[in-house]
Amino acid sequence: MDQRNSLQMDTDVLVVGGGAAGVAAAVTAARQGPRVTLLERYGFCGGGAVAGLSGTICGLYEASDDANAPPRQLVHGFVDEFARVLENRGGLTPPVRYGKTFTRVHDPLVWREAADHLLHEAGVRVLLHATVIETLVEGGDKVEGVVAYTKQGKLTARAKLTIDASGDADLAAMSGLPTRVGQDGRVQNPTMIFRLGGVDVAKFLTTYGPDSIMGTEVSDLMHRLHNQQQYRLPRTKIFLFPTCRPGELLCNCTRVIGADGRELDPLLAADLSEAEVEGRRQVREYARFFADHLAGCEASFVNDTGVQVGVRQTRQITGARTLTNEDVVTGAKFATGIARSPWPIEVHSGDKPRLQWLIRDYYEVPYECFIPERGESLLIAGRCLSAEHEAMASARVTAQCFSYGHAIGHAAAIAVKDRVSPRTINGRDIRERLNRDRAQL
Repeated sequence: MDQRNSLQMDTDVLVVGGGAAGVAAAVTAARQGPRVTLLERYGFCGGGAVAGLSGTICGLYEASDDANAPPRQLVHGFVDEFARVLENRGGLTPPVRYGKTFTRVHDPLVWREAADHLLHEAGVRVLLHATVIETLVEGGDKVEGVVAYTKQGKLTARAKLTIDASGDADLAAMSGLPTRVGQDGRVQNPTMIFRLGGVDVAKFLTTYGPDSIMGTEVSDLMHRLHNQQQYRLPRTKIFLFPTCRPGELLCNCTRVIGADGRELDPLLAADLSEAEVEGRRQVREYARFFADHLAGCEASFVNDTGVQVGVRQTRQITGARTLTNEDVVTGAKFATGIARSPWPIEVHSGDKPRLQWLIRDYYEVPYECFIPERGESLLIAGRCLSAEHEAMASARVTAQCFSYGHAIGHAAAIAVKDRVSPRTINGRDIRERLNRDRAQL
């Protein structure tokens, strides 16, 4: 690519979106030999984990009814490698209790640097500040790349295989391929996650215990003061996680709804704009409540918020196969399973999120959930997989997105090197390659 005239680009594999799935897919594909390019709309990789400040690697550990059970990791592969890079740079906590399971809290600045390191090491060409505005579609449904807007102008990027890791199935929708939105068009509400500094974390943990899901004492107090209109706290079941940084909590608390009481839809420009403003308002209100009422938070202050509101759900593809709600709750296993998940169905609506646990078990996600029902030369990676509403409420989290990207990176490399359609690849072959990478499926 000529630095003076960088408006045309050819590559073997094009990845759009630099979240957990996109980074894993790009690195994995590049390691197999193809030329790989990643386009990311922000100036850094991380997606919802960093821009949305979700802040945790959820979905790694088995759930148990035994409160004394130690963490038992069930998800492996690329996520282990990424975690090691985070750990070596001081950017990842040990397991933190989350209800019946555990999670790990990461430093978003270190996450960006870990992604930079792995992408560079694998030889991935990365173009930041590149927003895709249309897809290049030939013959009705064959995706041959994208057009992106950069500060240098429009960039035309052509590829043998394109991966939609946008999180929102943007490329599938732009290409006219079938997609679905939530449950009858309704999606889970977004949230504005924030970090609270100046916390006496030892005092906080001594008072409330190690579980990051705050107990009924805190929830009841919030509910009472909200009803008395002393504070505006629309969600009273909240998650507070100690982070890698001294004196800091990661706060997943807000419930961002519209002024008219609707669940806001991040696919609508006006709704997304309203969500950002409302989210910041709620952050200040929750922080005020914490400083006034929570032990250890007396001198606390808002340290950071997400670059954007955290988005749980938007569009998903209609795939060659769909992960069902029943698959999740029964712990279904598949011969073509390329990822596993022990994470609960986590539905955020009302003042208390609903968690439906899968105890001492896990389900698998088939490869076919990442292949559009129709369309060629396009694969999906990340939370926009083909899944029913509640199944997606489990399958969307970070550890699983790393797994999806790991698998789809292998599929992309096979498709390019063997000159075959992704839909003709057997998921069993992907599974075998993942196990060579120590995925332990």
